[in-house]
Amino acid sequence: MTSMNTRLLLTCAAIGVGGGLVFAVTGYLHVVVLATIPVVYGVLIGVYFFPGVVAQSLLRRPGVAVVTGVIAGLTASAFNPTNVWRHIGTGLLIGLLQELPFALSRYRYWKAWVFYLAAAIAGVVFGGVVLIALGVDHFAPVAEVVSIAVWVLTPLLVTWLARLVAAGIDRTGAARGLQHDIDRRPARSPGSGAGSGSGLPRLAHT
Repeated sequence: MTSMNTRLLLTCAAIGVGGGLVFAVTGYLHVVVLATIPVVYGVLIGVYFFPGVVAQSLLRRPGVAVVTGVIAGLTASAFNPTNVWRHIGTGLLIGLLQELPFALSRYRYWKAWVFYLAAAIAGVVFGGVVLIALGVDHFAPVAEVVSIAVWVLTPLLVTWLARLVAAGIDRTGAARGLQHDIDRRPARSPGSGAGSGSGLPRLAHT
């Protein structure tokens, strides 16, 4: 059990470090974008969805989005210390939001549509908060629509890319033995196959 936990943590750390390097690059753009074209600020926050989706899609285990989000934030902070709390706070908050929909099913249901629905809802929440924080009067009506659209579409796009990456890692077998099944809910009737442990379904089939 100890070796399994260590391997799981190392896998999350590898994903988190990779995501943190991306955060470090985009971190320098936050102030510039907010000062010049704030309607596209959602693009920068959208990248924070990447490590959590990779970890959840690949491992299908509780807590991995939070762990990878925090590690990504810490990694980015090492390269961009002036934004340390932005990186860590955003990584943690998005990780928690990513955990919530799967916690509702007690981490037994990991179908693709849940990832996309969660990303869209989180995007709306973040977009609304940012609009209020910056001042709704600061934006023209068209700009408000564009801003919310960016906040929704960017997490969806990042989720799609992250699941492609997770599928690629899955095909290498690097996470074999760590993954839970996509659907582990109790079977509704004998022979239905729901929740059975017959192998690990590939991401491409979800």
